[in-house]
Amino acid sequence: MKSRMKLGDFLVACLRRAGVTHVFGLPGDLVLGLFHRFGAERSLEIVTFSHEPAVGFAADGYARSTRKLGVICVTYGAGGYNVLNPVAGAYAEQIPLLVVSGGPGEAESKLAGVHHQVKDVAAQCRIFSEVTCSARILKHPERMAEQVHETLRQVLTEHRPGYLEIHRDLVDLEIPVPKHIVEWSGSFPRRASDSRKLAEAVGEAARCLRAAKRPILIGGVELYRGQVERDFRRLAEKLAAPVVTTILAKGVFPMDHPLHMGIHVGPFSAPAIQRRVRSADLVLSMGNQLTDINLGAAKPQVRRDRSIWAVSGRVNISFHTYTDVTLKDFVARLAKEKLPRISERVEYHDNLKRTPLRAGSRTPLSINDLLVEVNEFLSSARGRRYHVFAESGDMLFGGLETRMQSGGTYFAQGYYASMGFGVPAAMGAEIGTGRRPLVLCGDGAFQMTGPEISHAPVRGLAPIVVLVNNAGWGIFRAVTPRKELLEIPPWPYAELARAWGGIGIRVETREELREALGTAHDAKGFAIVECIVPPDDSSPVSRRYIRASARKSRATRR
Repeated sequence: MKSRMKLGDFLVACLRRAGVTHVFGLPGDLVLGLFHRFGAERSLEIVTFSHEPAVGFAADGYARSTRKLGVICVTYGAGGYNVLNPVAGAYAEQIPLLVVSGGPGEAESKLAGVHHQVKDVAAQCRIFSEVTCSARILKHPERMAEQVHETLRQVLTEHRPGYLEIHRDLVDLEIPVPKHIVEWSGSFPRRASDSRKLAEAVGEAARCLRAAKRPILIGGVELYRGQVERDFRRLAEKLAAPVVTTILAKGVFPMDHPLHMGIHVGPFSAPAIQRRVRSADLVLSMGNQLTDINLGAAKPQVRRDRSIWAVSGRVNISFHTYTDVTLKDFVARLAKEKLPRISERVEYHDNLKRTPLRAGSRTPLSINDLLVEVNEFLSSARGRRYHVFAESGDMLFGGLETRMQSGGTYFAQGYYASMGFGVPAAMGAEIGTGRRPLVLCGDGAFQMTGPEISHAPVRGLAPIVVLVNNAGWGIFRAVTPRKELLEIPPWPYAELARAWGGIGIRVETREELREALGTAHDAKGFAIVECIVPPDDSSPVSRRYIRASARKSRATRR
């Protein structure tokens, strides 16, 4: 970092100092100069895919799994608009991404129209302003360094995407860099709590806990994003009270921990979990977002007067609200208080039905048994450290039943729920962490972005894709009278895997799936395990969720 630098070099230096090692993107004429600057020797590693949506999802998976900044570089117009949906998902799910787009030079901008342009030159920036915390076109040399630095600050402190547009004739422009940016450490101060509000919030919470006889803890995804997992675990172990987590927070609290009771998703939780939450005289909900998926499309089962609800920047205790109190400070301080020890005996619960595997049985594979076998694999010595990525659709709800082991984490677009996330996000995560992912994916979603797995051999990636082939958009079959609208072309998925340089295995029974998972694990490259299931079958939670949604829809139409 120097006091005067070319804009392209300054951006690279900023990203490197912030800990960025990879840029996900696709080249294009209006961003070639910047693209080459990112990929210069001793600069950043560029990761390309076949289509911009996969670029965006991969950067998202990289950012989720590493908890670092994910960077996307695309060309203006055609590239920028293609990546808009993944960026919208990252905004909804609070993922820190930086989108860097090229743009037309000054002379081109004065023409009546530039190729890739929609409406006017600034239109793309305005559109991205709706799905980012900061969207800027860099225009004024004397302010460019400050604008880049401020955008990074907003992205990394707010955990939302940001957007920078750099027109191609400015990449080599020399700009001044203020001293405080030259000396920048690469990180930004964590938001601080108001010490008086924090003390009062912790004091009131501790009094509530001392009076409680049957407390329960609900862990949410903000624990992971704010790196609060260790403090949350210390609090749970100090209380020795049962812990449940939301779908997005699977793995935030070790799922093989003796205090982990399972996943809470409102009325779609296992019956024992629903009963335990309803019977609690105090619910500690930490980092939990009020979304339709987390709540099971129902009203909260937690009464406000019997709850402590802490999220980023705010703590609600019964009907008292403490603002300017961070989740990390609150959980860490509460875990240090003198608290009662509940010492409740806890059992893990889910919605799966378990039956013994019968050797030689030709019973068709069901989604229930598929999930049972995936859990068996994850609990084995071979599968313990896998990350699991669940694609939107039936596998989002089916993924609720996967039981992660210590060392493995679960990832899904559990709120925005855009199909096509799973495969590229898993590859981005493997690039960032080096850990092998297992992807739960339906055939419909795979046809969107699944072929991006053909990039895996070149990059030495080895995801295992458990592909549910039910010949269509299965999750909608129960609520759509015209079934022909849900049909998709019958791709030979296992054969395609072999053509793309991986291994492909087609299975029709539970025994074949168990063997295939072992074979896929032993393979050095990627694998697609194509699981043939009945068209009308779905995961236990999906069946209940669809029925409830259909009832709600009918009631709305009346």
